[in-house]
Amino acid sequence: MKFNPELDNITIYEAGKPIELVVRQFGIEPKDIVKLASNENPNGCSPKVKAAVAQIIDKMPLYPDDSMYKLKEGLAKRYGVASSQVVIGAGSDQVIEFAVHAKATRGTKVLMNSVTFAMYEIYSRHVGAEIIRTASQEHDLDEFYALYKEHKPEIIFLCTPNNPTGDAIDAAKLFDFLEKIDDETLVIVDGAYMEYAKAKDASKAVEPADLVARFANVLYLGTFSKAYGLGGMRTGYGIARKPIIQALYKLRPPFNITTLSLEAASVALEDEGFVEMSVTENFSEMQRYEAFAKEVGIGYIESFTNFVTLCLNEGQNSTLLADALLKKGMIVRNLSGYGLNAIRVTVGTPSENDRFFALASELL
Repeated sequence: MKFNPELDNITIYEAGKPIELVVRQFGIEPKDIVKLASNENPNGCSPKVKAAVAQIIDKMPLYPDDSMYKLKEGLAKRYGVASSQVVIGAGSDQVIEFAVHAKATRGTKVLMNSVTFAMYEIYSRHVGAEIIRTASQEHDLDEFYALYKEHKPEIIFLCTPNNPTGDAIDAAKLFDFLEKIDDETLVIVDGAYMEYAKAKDASKAVEPADLVARFANVLYLGTFSKAYGLGGMRTGYGIARKPIIQALYKLRPPFNITTLSLEAASVALEDEGFVEMSVTENFSEMQRYEAFAKEVGIGYIESFTNFVTLCLNEGQNSTLLADALLKKGMIVRNLSGYGLNAIRVTVGTPSENDRFFALASELL
């Protein structure tokens, strides 16, 4: 059977290993497994969300509100934009897919960082786009601009803070860069971890309302999977001016978000205290990771997220380390597939982090 030939150029995205798979592979009891691979909130989600979802369980047989009125109004109020400037996706991944398919065709040039979220390339290859990457590991906007002038890409991806490295772009530099980009180039600013970045360093804070007010060609992405602790509910969003949102809606399937997901995200958005607590605890524990890296003599990238990238030395091997940790019930993300001799570790609870430090020290 023949398939779309563009699929030949796509490497399947490998998500973090689920606990259930490790149980089957290694016979380890679920209670003895710690998952620090997918940047989930170790505190779970707001108790208010659990209560709200429990109250609407009986609505599961019914199709969701396809207008998504409650969630869109909540996001509009939170960010100071109009609800007509918001689109909801099954995770921000789906909004990325909408955007690429709305703008790109075969031969379209798409510019992105050398090390960044893998789905940017995968969705771009769906349509046969040409991928252009920077040489720098962290976002170097001077290099981005030089490549922009040389190649005139139709789409630019900027991930801040960046996944999987954790670094973030100064907001002032980002806006200066955007001022130089033609209105026909779609710039996608992925802020999946922005709740963490703005809490750690105000100079990294990118506000969607500012982007929408100043730039007609920018799409901002956000998600409820990280700080809000709703990864399993698969709810993300895009914010842009109406022409962009209207184009994305032409690709959105009906009922793409479940009733339970809509309610969970709407209630989570209202509980700012839970997010603040989670972010505060995250950076307190992250200091321990930085101290650990110095103690065992390995490097790390300063992170503005809920994970930290630990960079191994020559003679050490991230694949061997990740595999050895896995066999002991500790799931982390090996970054060798990104060309890095490093592992990405989600900042967990104090006890989960204690276990990582003990195991990693032993193995290193």
